[in-house]
Amino acid sequence: MSLRAFGKLPSSMQNDTTRLYYDKLSRKRFQLALKRGIDIALSLILILALSPVMAFCAALVKADGGSILYRQVRIGRYSRPFVIYKFRTMTERAYLGGELTRGEDPRITKAGRILRRTRLDELPQLFNVLKGEMSLVGPRPEVPRYAQLYTDRMRATLLLPVGITCRASLRFKDEAALLAGEDGEQVYRQRVLPAKMEENIRYLQDYSLWEDGKILLQTARMAIKEVF
Repeated sequence: MSLRAFGKLPSSMQNDTTRLYYDKLSRKRFQLALKRGIDIALSLILILALSPVMAFCAALVKADGGSILYRQVRIGRYSRPFVIYKFRTMTERAYLGGELTRGEDPRITKAGRILRRTRLDELPQLFNVLKGEMSLVGPRPEVPRYAQLYTDRMRATLLLPVGITCRASLRFKDEAALLAGEDGEQVYRQRVLPAKMEENIRYLQDYSLWEDGKILLQTARMAIKEVF
């Protein structure tokens, strides 16, 4: 998970704005290398420890009919697309209703409501982490059409690996409720996405393994609270 040479970044990231963040992050190369080792160790431990939970989640999804996993193309580190994994929480043809989830979205299945509330639908992303496509902590990856809205400043966050959890996902844990109205698409583009990216930029500026640890603990507390 070492930092790529600036001249080898995608052309869209080779600008003065990204350079400012790159130079600051380059002084933390050792922490970035250690981050990958921690990701491998923790994702393996969590996959083994949570395998009964994942098996139970898979059974819940299967009981609703259809496929167990949901796959979607997201934009990862250095603007590289990859396929993200989740337990399926919507009907098979949910994509026909758009990519945003709004309020009490009728496309969400019975099992899906449980998995979304507890965040258990994200567990398959531990395999994305193991493959090196994601990290446990990092800016949440966007779908291509929203990533195209990134400014140079926003795109600088892709210097870091994308993650399962981050400050923005904790702050916007009730995002679906914010998008419940008819203008949900506009609200996401004009208010939610810029606010989430500001959180991601602050994370980039403050990046440290200590900060990652705090975010993981906050995420674990939130998930436990939702379960109990």
